[in-house]
Amino acid sequence: MIVIDTNKGQITLELFPEQAPASVTNFLAYIEKDEFKQSTFHRVIKGFMIQGGGFLASGERLETNAPIKNESRNGLSNERGTIAMARTGNPHSATRQFFINHKDNLFLDASGGNWGYAVFGKVTKGMDVVDKIANVQTGAQDKPVTPVIINRITVVTDQSIMLIDKK
Repeated sequence: MIVIDTNKGQITLELFPEQAPASVTNFLAYIEKDEFKQSTFHRVIKGFMIQGGGFLASGERLETNAPIKNESRNGLSNERGTIAMARTGNPHSATRQFFINHKDNLFLDASGGNWGYAVFGKVTKGMDVVDKIANVQTGAQDKPVTPVIINRITVVTDQSIMLIDKK
């Protein structure tokens, strides 16, 4: 399980390493180095998606690792609450930016000869937080007027859950 801790609340994710091994490995590599700390959800479109992980509140673009292979043909669909890799027009350009689907966006799935956007997990808790983020006021380029900060993204193990429960 993964917890995205934001200034709007927490979002818990389940990742799908069997269907999207490159995307999950890539996402975890950034988490292990704490490279999402103080990044933002910099693009928010209500009724579509919230995108983050690539910029600081100042607008500074964060460094990336090498792009990964597109895994959009993995059988997973861009449904409400799924997390997928953001990319440019080049299908194999995803690096650190991700988005959470605010509604079913099946048009983002691979179809025919067209590449889609690779889903690699889903929200298991905190869709209310996703909804809260999706409803923030935005300005130019769908950027939130008041920054939505990703304080940190962490991996939560069964052992750490047990420790929390005992407190």
